[in-house]
Amino acid sequence: MRSAAMPYTTCPYCRSLLLRQGTDVRRTGEVAELPFDVSPVQLRMRGRADGVAFTVVGRVRWGWQEGSWNEWLLLLDDGSHRWLGEAMGMFMLTAEHAELLDDPAVRRFADQGTIALGTTIEAGGSAFTAMDIKEAHCLGSEGDLPFSTLPDVVMTNVDFRAPDGSALSLQREAGGVTTAWLGRYVSLGQLEPTHLRQIEGWTVPEVLP
Repeated sequence: MRSAAMPYTTCPYCRSLLLRQGTDVRRTGEVAELPFDVSPVQLRMRGRADGVAFTVVGRVRWGWQEGSWNEWLLLLDDGSHRWLGEAMGMFMLTAEHAELLDDPAVRRFADQGTIALGTTIEAGGSAFTAMDIKEAHCLGSEGDLPFSTLPDVVMTNVDFRAPDGSALSLQREAGGVTTAWLGRYVSLGQLEPTHLRQIEGWTVPEVLP
């Protein structure tokens, strides 16, 4: 495993999902083969997020009735981690903010309630509006991850946006566990990436001063 902090890893050869508990490692099932996808991001890509260097250590591919997206797990050199969501060439960098679970609308959602499009949540000095709600299924994974990515994994995802470009994402697992992620939309160039996947005819955008 590349990250000792992550309990799950996907074997790149046989697609087995392995769970480490202490010194024991056991197979929990087989992960679906990742569908074809063209992305400049890949495992072991390096970069900087919030002023701290990171390494990409895992990826989950989520699908819903109108498409799919990647979520890349970034392990920062200070031991913390972030998620980098990638869809249609756009990137969203987020960190977990458990205190947002105290918001009344988020609590209702966590208790299997619904959130309507247009719902507003105040967080970090910004007003976030619910723009997108979907049920997503795990399409596959690679690398090291904090949760199981077997084919039966399902989550409800709610994306919020603020006028200043900030982003908020709520994710509720089928079992009811809910997490809240706060961050912002970024360009890939802003992450100062190295060890990108080489794609013919494409170069990483420069960061404007």
